[in-house]
Amino acid sequence: MLAKRNPALYIVQRILFYLLVIVIAFYLLFPFVWAILTSFRKSGDLGLSPYNFIFHAQTTLSNYVTVFTNDNFIRGLGYSLIAALGSVALSLIIGSFAAYALGRFRFRGKAAILYIILGVSVFPQIAVLGGLFLIIRNAGLFNTPTGLIFSYLIFTIPFTVWVLTSFVRDIPGELEEAALVDGASPLVTLFRVLFPVMMPALVTTGLLAFINCWNEYLFALTFTSTNRTVPVVIANFSGATQFDQPWGPIMAASIVVTIPLIALVLIFQRNIVSGLTAGAVKG
Repeated sequence: MLAKRNPALYIVQRILFYLLVIVIAFYLLFPFVWAILTSFRKSGDLGLSPYNFIFHAQTTLSNYVTVFTNDNFIRGLGYSLIAALGSVALSLIIGSFAAYALGRFRFRGKAAILYIILGVSVFPQIAVLGGLFLIIRNAGLFNTPTGLIFSYLIFTIPFTVWVLTSFVRDIPGELEEAALVDGASPLVTLFRVLFPVMMPALVTTGLLAFINCWNEYLFALTFTSTNRTVPVVIANFSGATQFDQPWGPIMAASIVVTIPLIALVLIFQRNIVSGLTAGAVKG
């Protein structure tokens, strides 16, 4: 309608809109693009002007060679993968049962439990660091992936339970009623009926929890000494001297650990959109 009434104003609005989109996209993507460029540049080129750094600096793969020949980085990838996958698997299992109970059954104290879960999820990691360190050390889990898995559950389980509970509430009750009429137990109903419907939410919460665990730094730094995860390994990269910061290898390692996350998001993007829109059954 505006295009017919006032074409000039419509064109100005469209121009301003696309300019705003370009500015936001540049603001969001520029740090990542700069990191990619830095990963392909020599250390001596980092002092160049931005124009020369982008267009005239020599491209090299030496930073990626340095990263992939670093045994600590390779081990860090393995430890990160074990800790993240283990934590996500346990969170989804525990969170699914908890969400089914909180979203489907009525019992005394349910609202209090949900508020406690929400309250735990907003606590900063540093607030529980000391007590959790004593528990992990006394349990003999210090410097092990198992210790990281159980420490990560502190922030993955509340998130998983809260998201899945909201999703379970939106699932039509007719699905359960039909299963119960056919003689299915609540456990069979959960596995055979609700789990397939919950798959978008499970993928979404699992992927977001995996990203949080994969990028986690504070717990990995505190609860390990030699079996470091990849964020701690990258932070400990050192140059030839104490005054040399190896930005090239650091950026190359950062790109390497980011690529799996981007690939997962691209592969499961449909499930992520479905899970975030919380659409269980339509029609």
